[in-house]
Amino acid sequence: MGDKPARALVIVPTYNERDNLARLVEQVLQQDGRLEMLVIDDASPDGTGALADEIAAAQPRVHVLHRPGKLGLGTAYLDGFRWGLERDYDVLFEMDADFSHDPSHLPQFLQAIEDYDVVLGSRYLHGRVTVINWPITRLILSYGANVYARLVTGLPVADATGGFKCFRAKVLRALDLSAVESEGYAFQIEMSFRAWRRGFRIVEVPIVFVDRTAGESKMSKKIIREAVWRVWKLRALDLFGKL
Repeated sequence: MGDKPARALVIVPTYNERDNLARLVEQVLQQDGRLEMLVIDDASPDGTGALADEIAAAQPRVHVLHRPGKLGLGTAYLDGFRWGLERDYDVLFEMDADFSHDPSHLPQFLQAIEDYDVVLGSRYLHGRVTVINWPITRLILSYGANVYARLVTGLPVADATGGFKCFRAKVLRALDLSAVESEGYAFQIEMSFRAWRRGFRIVEVPIVFVDRTAGESKMSKKIIREAVWRVWKLRALDLFGKL
């Protein structure tokens, strides 16, 4: 297509990410002048939301959405998508706040999205594993989850559970966001699966994923359990034409 986006929104959910936020904002915005950020804070007790407000007051390319409590990653991104669509951004990113997603990869996404509808940052592309600082048990869990998701759903991507992603606005407008109920790993699988089944073009770009160096991981057994059964529900919805 060669359709160069004019405005791009990087959506970053936060909960207790005060130690990372200012540095992250600086590094994201320096990658490309088209990039803006939406920080979505779930009433972090460490003052992340207040810091985000301070940054936004000084930097017009940063915006803040406050939520009343810890409402989940999936709903944070959905709220961010709606916020961005209402303001007519051309492309919308998902990105973690903990530097596991390196901002230096953002130009790769912006280039790739010119010719595709969805761009996924992949940790497992072409059989290569590009993950740093994970224990072997978590690496096996993540890799196995992707194999499992592909087998159940048929989704033709190497890294269906990754959370560094870019969507053209038209993709998000075409999907029924109110029907998306997943969180965590399952949310990432569901969004890509719905886009793929609607016929949108998906491409993966290689990224290096580095485990967080500050703050606490949000991974939980609940997130893992949901991913296990949610893929079967997605397959069933697709079979019955209810996606």
